[in-house]
Amino acid sequence: MKRRKPLAIDFDAPSEDVARALIGATLLVDGVGGVIVETEAYDQADPASHTFMGPTARNAAMFGPSGHAYVYRSYGIHWCLNFTCRAAGHGAGVLIRAIEPRVGLEEMSLRRGGISDPRLLCSGPGRVGQALGITLAHYGLPLDRPPFFVAAPDEAVEAIAGPRIGISKGIDAPWRFGLRGSRFLSKPFAKD
Repeated sequence: MKRRKPLAIDFDAPSEDVARALIGATLLVDGVGGVIVETEAYDQADPASHTFMGPTARNAAMFGPSGHAYVYRSYGIHWCLNFTCRAAGHGAGVLIRAIEPRVGLEEMSLRRGGISDPRLLCSGPGRVGQALGITLAHYGLPLDRPPFFVAAPDEAVEAIAGPRIGISKGIDAPWRFGLRGSRFLSKPFAKD
């Protein structure tokens, strides 16, 4: 993958707009990563969001400035990576659900226990975190500086939307976005 200058993504926008805009964007962490192919939006008014009940020590990054990493452990096992959005004080973010791995596949494979099928390296938020080496040390870091590199897509991509998955509240919101036709999604979309 050719390294280029990061292009601006408006992280001050509503989470569903940011989630859609990130489809096709490049995400690298310490030079390892690929193309974002699946995201989910979460907003403070959303009962499925970690920010629904207000600020806590765990979700503080989501109430801080936009364009930063919000990292949390899911089920006590997997580190998940989210990007904060909207203006400071409004808890919103975007979960990175899947990427198409393009840079550092060998490193990602090692981190994922030797998995060789690239479709299984980053197809799910826990897999993304593991493959990219995400830990609590990334919590609150700005996305426009190392170890992160985030760049908007070079060209228009076709994003599809549907209900979020893996949650029990707010399941009807069509805030899961994916790259149409991608083989790297965590789960296919119903109409794709």
